[in-house]
Amino acid sequence: MPAPTLHTPRLTLRPHVLGDMDPFWDFHQSDQAGYVGRPKTRTHQWYGLASEVGSWDLMGHGGWGVDLHDGRFIGQVAITQPPHFPEREIGWIFFNGYEGKGYATEAATAALLWAWSDLGADTLVSYIHPDNARSIALATRLGAQHDPDAPLPTGETTGETLVYRHSPDTDGNPEAYA
Repeated sequence: MPAPTLHTPRLTLRPHVLGDMDPFWDFHQSDQAGYVGRPKTRTHQWYGLASEVGSWDLMGHGGWGVDLHDGRFIGQVAITQPPHFPEREIGWIFFNGYEGKGYATEAATAALLWAWSDLGADTLVSYIHPDNARSIALATRLGAQHDPDAPLPTGETTGETLVYRHSPDTDGNPEAYA
């Protein structure tokens, strides 16, 4: 199953395409990628993108490319659970020049709405480096709460990773995200 296409007032969340490779490679070579795992080679970059695409068939969730309505590719939002993650995670990457404009909030909100309604998830987490203030602020803006008791990805410590828990509003309704 390919990623479903989702629309927001300013964005389209769409299945990844081969043309996403170079912008991701450029992002991963920049200082902006300091809080995410960097591929060492273009082959590793390929494996990462292929896993975002293949996860849709294998697990029913994965990564979306995020485009502005004019077609500019500006980043990714993903719901993933690779083998070393104890829970499904919602994560995001936005390229240089597209931060601070509300795009990440808009894309992540669309992905959360999809997770609550179509995936049937009752919780997701975001694994965030403690020094990544922008991602912590976004998780908080999305309504996530720090969950110090949540299990960490295999091999990670609380010095490397904080867990922020996302849930539909208290009556189990996704309306809080609309």
